[in-house]
Amino acid sequence: MRDDIFTHKNDLVDFIFDASVASVFDDMVKRSVPGYQSMIEMVGLFTQKYGQNDSQYYDLGASTGAVAIALGANNPYKNNRIIAVDNSVEMTKKCAKNLAGKAGNFDIICANIEDIKIQNASIVVLNLTLQFIKPAQRQMLINNIYQGLRQGGALIVSEKIHFNDVQKSAKINKLHIDFKRANGYSELEIASKRQSIENVLITDDEQTHFARFNTAGFAHSLCHFQCLNFASFLAVK
Repeated sequence: MRDDIFTHKNDLVDFIFDASVASVFDDMVKRSVPGYQSMIEMVGLFTQKYGQNDSQYYDLGASTGAVAIALGANNPYKNNRIIAVDNSVEMTKKCAKNLAGKAGNFDIICANIEDIKIQNASIVVLNLTLQFIKPAQRQMLINNIYQGLRQGGALIVSEKIHFNDVQKSAKINKLHIDFKRANGYSELEIASKRQSIENVLITDDEQTHFARFNTAGFAHSLCHFQCLNFASFLAVK
């Protein structure tokens, strides 16, 4: 379903993942996030490399289930549970619909990801999720994930990031707007969504992500993919 939520929206409030967003989310994210499909494909690659037998895979902030599907479709290991968590009732409904018939090893949970105890995990994914968590709570969440990961397990984090270089930031932000225009969003839609989401989506810079991984105890971390102001990080225990 095509995203036209902000086409005629005048009564702007903070962005929420309600039924109207859930119904168009897949279209919205593909047209708004440069490199989105590559992010999902890399989750599949890392599942093959870092997954382990008799372990759990977590998709935290599962939205409509694209990451969970990639985890299942690319899993060569045995006896795994794929746990998809989202705090939006409407998103979990859409996720359940998308996962129906895919496999029998999915658990879909409607809850705040901060309340989930990560256990016996070899893969944990935060795909465009951490940016919606209050900044003061982000380190605790990463610590929780680290504690629940097996040795050699991997955390994959994809996020919108910001740049401290003012000129670089302005150029990349302009290119991101051009990307949205090229995907059919009008000036009104672009401005309206930006106003709606600016108090909800709080970005970090690349260095902040690496500092969090280091503080949590990850042995290795790197930025494996970047397209404009979106980046994907891999941290291995």
